Amino acid sequence: MRHWNLSLSLVSTIRHDGDGGMADDLDTVEGLAGWLAAEPDLGAAPATEDLRLRVTQLRAAVRSLFARAVRPAEPSRADARNLIDVETALARLNAAAAGLGPPMLQWPPDEAPRLTLQITATTAEDRLLATLAEAAIRFLAGPDVARLRACPAPRCVRYFLQDDPRQAWCKPSCGNRARVARHYQRHRNA
Repeated sequence: MRHWNLSLSLVSTIRHDGDGGMADDLDTVEGLAGWLAAEPDLGAAPATEDLRLRVTQLRAAVRSLFARAVRPAEPSRADARNLIDVETALARLNAAAAGLGPPMLQWPPDEAPRLTLQITATTAEDRLLATLAEAAIRFLAGPDVARLRACPAPRCVRYFLQDDPRQAWCKPSCGNRARVARHYQRHRNA
């Protein structure tokens, strides 16, 4: 599993709704159940209101840490007013990671050494949170974090990994929306 996939999937559960507002895919237990079903690496934890609250609190922490990681650029517009302080975000992430066992080094013959973390949490909910925390920790401490960007397009609230130095938006439609907005602004001021 690529750790950034799971981390970006979690933070992308907050998105633009297409009508000028924001949508939260995890605002209901049913929304959480749908997201969990779409993420096979998360195992089987029943979606409950308690788990939904715990996952959204972890998501807020990861989004705050993503906002820190993209500095000096601006964070996602969804986070601009809702960021929690870094110490609280780290405490939440590390609390979720408490379900991970001590790091272990594996070094199979003819392969590079690799770090592994065993999930030691006893409940399905704690294992799910530990898996999300592990993915976020590995991503934030890994080399791919240097490519993390907040999309600057109007109304977009996503984070993305920059694949090319010229890539400025998370997807082509955001680039089109940004160009249309600039064109409109230029002609409106003329």
